[in-house]
Amino acid sequence: MSGGTASPSRPAPAPAPRPGRAPAPASLDAAERMDREELRALQLDRLRSTLRHAYDNVEHYRRAFEAAGVTPEDCRSLADLARFPFTTKADLRDTYPYGMFAVPMSRVRRLHASSGTTGRPTVVGYTEDDLEVWADVVARSIRAAGGRPGHKVHVAYGYGLFTGGLGAHYGAERAGCTVIPASGGMTARQVRLILDLRPEIIMVTPSYMLALLDEFERQGVDPRDSSLEVGIFGAEPWTEGMRREIEERAGLHAVDIYGLSEVMGPGVAQECVETKDGLHIWEDHFYPEVVDPVTGEVLPDGEEGEEGELVFTSLTKRALPVVRYRTRDLTRLLPGTARPAFRRMEKVTGRCDDMIILRGVNVFPTQIEEILLRVPGVAPHFQIRLTRRGRMDHMTVRVEARPGAGPEQRAAAEAAIAQDVKDGVGITVGVEVVDPETLERSVGKIRRVVDAREG
Repeated sequence: MSGGTASPSRPAPAPAPRPGRAPAPASLDAAERMDREELRALQLDRLRSTLRHAYDNVEHYRRAFEAAGVTPEDCRSLADLARFPFTTKADLRDTYPYGMFAVPMSRVRRLHASSGTTGRPTVVGYTEDDLEVWADVVARSIRAAGGRPGHKVHVAYGYGLFTGGLGAHYGAERAGCTVIPASGGMTARQVRLILDLRPEIIMVTPSYMLALLDEFERQGVDPRDSSLEVGIFGAEPWTEGMRREIEERAGLHAVDIYGLSEVMGPGVAQECVETKDGLHIWEDHFYPEVVDPVTGEVLPDGEEGEEGELVFTSLTKRALPVVRYRTRDLTRLLPGTARPAFRRMEKVTGRCDDMIILRGVNVFPTQIEEILLRVPGVAPHFQIRLTRRGRMDHMTVRVEARPGAGPEQRAAAEAAIAQDVKDGVGITVGVEVVDPETLERSVGKIRRVVDAREG
C-alpha cells in the first residue's frame, strides 16, 4: 500500500497508527431495538401497503404486475415478493420524468435526479413524509458512524440535484449536529475550512477525501493533526485498501454509507464504527434481496450467503415507491452484528454493468483499484479506457500521479501496474500515469470505465 506524499517543504511523515478505540455505541431507536420476528412482521405489513400503493397509482406497475400474473393480494409472506417483477433504471428512463410517481405533483416537495454519468438522468420525488423518513435514516446512519449531537459535520458532497449533499445535510441536522455545507470543489478552501472550523465528521466521496488529504500535505499540514475523527464515505465503491490508506493518512475512523437516488439517497445502509464489518441495512424502510444477475433467482443470505446483485423494495416511500429495484451492485447479505435486527450487506465489490469482459476474462474496476493501492507514486484516482485494435479489444488504465511524483517514479509505476495486472488479473493492459486532477470528474466521482470501442 502506498503511503501519503508529503509537501516538498517537509519530509514524509512516519506511518500513522490505525485510529484508536471507536466511539461508544449510540443509544438505539425503537426500530433498532426490534428482534427479527418483530421486524419481519413490520416489513410484511409495509410491503403489502407499498405493493397496493404502487399498483393503484402507477400505470407501469399495474401493467407489470398484470403481465407477471400477480396482484398485491398475492403477497402473503415476504418470500412471495419473489413472484413480482423487477424494476430497472430503464423503466425510470422510459417513463421520464414523472411516469413512476405515485402521488399528484401537489404533494411532491422536492425533486432530485441521478448524476447521469452512465446515461440519461432519472428523476425522483419526495413527499413531506418521504423527506422526514430520509432525514431520520441519515441521522441514524450518522449515529451508527459515531456522530453525536453537537458534533460539527463537514458535508463535501455536491449540493443540487445529486442526493448526496442535501441528504447528508438534513440528516446531520436531524441528528443534532452542526452542518458545514461546504459542497464539492475548491479543494484548497475545503482544507482551510476544516482547519478553521474544526469539524469532527466529514461526509464525502472516498476519492475526493484522498484529494483533500493530498491538499493538506501540499499545504504542509499533517492531516492527522486535524479535528476530524470520523469520515462517512459513500456514492462510489471503495475497497478495504482505500479504507486503510485514509485511516492511516488522516488518523480517523473511515466508515461506509450506502444509498442510491432511485431508492432514497444516502442512508439506505450504514457501517457501524464499532465493528466496521459491513453495512447494516435499515430494513424497516428498505427490503433487500440478492439475486443471480443472470437468472434473477433469489440467492440465500446468512453466513453462507452467495454474492449476487442487490435488489431493493421501498417500504415507506410514497412519491416514488420502487418494487424490486435492480441496483446492479454486487454484494451478499449477512446477519446483523452491531445492530442485530438488521442484516448487513458486504462492501460492494463491483457492479454488474461495470464488469468488463476482455478477451474472455471478467474484470472489475475494484480489482484494478486494489493493485493501484500497492504502487508508490500513484493515487487511486483512475479510469479504464477500452479500445479496439484491429480485431482485438485493448484496455488502458489511466491513473493520476501523486503530487511530487517525478518522471522516473511515474515510469516505474507504469511498469509495476502493468505487471501486477498481468499477474493478478491475467490480462495485458496499457498504463498511463497522468498529472494529478486530470481525469474527468462528476459530483466528486470519476467515471471509471470509458468504452471507446466501435460497435
